[in-house]
Amino acid sequence: MVKKRHDAGHGILEIPFPAPAGTPTGVEVLSLADLRHRVPAERLAVPQRPDFHHLITLTGGALGHTVDFTAYALDPGSWLWVRPGQVHQWGDLTDAEGTLILFRQDFLDPATTLGARTEDPYGPILRRPLPGDEAALRLAADHLATEFRALGHLPLEIHTAALRHLLAVLVLRLAHLTAPAGGPAPEPDATYLRFRDAVEEDFARTRRVEDYAASLGYSARTLSRATLSAAGLGAKEFIDRRVVLEAKRLLAHSDQSAARIADRLGFSSATHFSKYFHHRTGQTPIAFRDTVRGLAAK
Repeated sequence: MVKKRHDAGHGILEIPFPAPAGTPTGVEVLSLADLRHRVPAERLAVPQRPDFHHLITLTGGALGHTVDFTAYALDPGSWLWVRPGQVHQWGDLTDAEGTLILFRQDFLDPATTLGARTEDPYGPILRRPLPGDEAALRLAADHLATEFRALGHLPLEIHTAALRHLLAVLVLRLAHLTAPAGGPAPEPDATYLRFRDAVEEDFARTRRVEDYAASLGYSARTLSRATLSAAGLGAKEFIDRRVVLEAKRLLAHSDQSAARIADRLGFSSATHFSKYFHHRTGQTPIAFRDTVRGLAAK
């Protein structure tokens, strides 16, 4: 959990998957007590952008956790899912008891990835079991933890296969036996989903609704109606929020200059980027970086 590498091409500090020596690469299960002993609290509080999934659930106490600059509160029975590429910061672990499951995206088979929607960057972060399903989720996590600790009881390839199947059971149950903490959202229509995916692919290339409309074969008005219905905001605001989120991620988790970030996000100049960011957040890019890192240092 503490090793970091420097990506010279992007200047972002990434955290690679930390498979313990002698265990199958791709998944790790540990208690929050183990995490407290392994990683200093001040390091956990620093903004992190791992390239692997985090599943966190509590059996006792409470825990605050920040994901993409939104604060979440976990209590026993709730689950928090941090996906690769999201920036997160741990809160105070002193009184939290529970389990942390780390896994690489490619550890799961394609059918599970599709069924559990593990690659969905818009998937709910904080989830709560549906009535009567908390025990099933707990059992799946316990089975996975037991098998992870049983290294050496089976041939390594069999042990790895068992872990893969048990993790698949857990993530499928999480996807289908829980609801977002704010309550279930209506199923979005195909127009919105196509627009959302296009924005995820091209937000650094264009911020114009008209460009997305032309590439998808819709009118700008149709995209705005679909986005308003599914996400509660217009298409332009949806694009701008995605750009600002990526800017925040880069500012929080890298030492790149505003000019470098502006270039990565498709702005013509650092000045244009700074005005855009300030207009939408009320802070300059550097002030935002100082605020996030200052809070983490306290």
